[in-house]
Amino acid sequence: MIKNKTDMKNKLKSRAGFKFPGKRADIVERLDAMLEDAINDTFEERNYDESRLSRLEVKWKRFLTSSVASKHRIYEEQERIKRLISDISHQTKTPLSNILLYSQILQEKEKDPELAPIVRNIREQSEKLDFLIRNLVKASRLESDVLALRPKRQAVGPVIEAAINTSREAAAQKGIRISFEGFGGEAYFDRKWTQEALENLLDNGIKYSPEGSEIQIRVNDYEMFTAVCITDRGIGIREEEQSRIFGRFYRSREVAEEKGLGLGLYLVREIAVKQGGYVKVKSRYGKGSTFYFYMMKEQR
Repeated sequence: MIKNKTDMKNKLKSRAGFKFPGKRADIVERLDAMLEDAINDTFEERNYDESRLSRLEVKWKRFLTSSVASKHRIYEEQERIKRLISDISHQTKTPLSNILLYSQILQEKEKDPELAPIVRNIREQSEKLDFLIRNLVKASRLESDVLALRPKRQAVGPVIEAAINTSREAAAQKGIRISFEGFGGEAYFDRKWTQEALENLLDNGIKYSPEGSEIQIRVNDYEMFTAVCITDRGIGIREEEQSRIFGRFYRSREVAEEKGLGLGLYLVREIAVKQGGYVKVKSRYGKGSTFYFYMMKEQR
């Protein structure tokens, strides 16, 4: 895709000695028109008479025609993906809800000690499948821009507190304390999806931290970014794995027994990038980890 027409024109001029007498000037003008149409997404092959073009113009014409066709193919493929995601989300919602409901009823009513573990396993696997589909749909919608993030400048403190409230029950079950002293600053972010990202980071910390430990949340204020920093006292991450943990479905062998699908941190990264920020981790194996979720302070 041609992004900078000025650079391309300057290259053409420099190669021709900055002067375009006669027919060469006409060629450059026609090339300039082609580039302008390509940038404005209005290029059409029929606008040019191939019999009057030089060999260079013919090559440009073929290239631009190919680029336009490729762009339309990509757009059509994105539309097919959007429809597929919508169908998956719609078609699986009701059956899974029914399976979860009936498995819950069975678990409450089944008294046979031999059947109880089977019913419990059905419910756990159903919940796992429901969780997998919901997160796959979220990831796919973000990747294909079906769900667009709508960042705006707003207070950071309330979204952190909302994420803490959602995670408090899971933390309480392990006796884990979440500490946050509050922050009055603002940043540029989408409230709903940023809360989702912070909840995933808190869930990650709770899951891998020992009982009775503490998760600390603080906010670092920089010139261009605001970073929410979440520190746990968990098992930590080996150095060679730190660049891989944000990949889709990546899970360390050391946590294979823990519940999870390897999508939480992947979603965190996608959300951060989609609103102009980024995420990183610092960790010492066996000593815990700190995740940094960066948000822009101003819209670019």
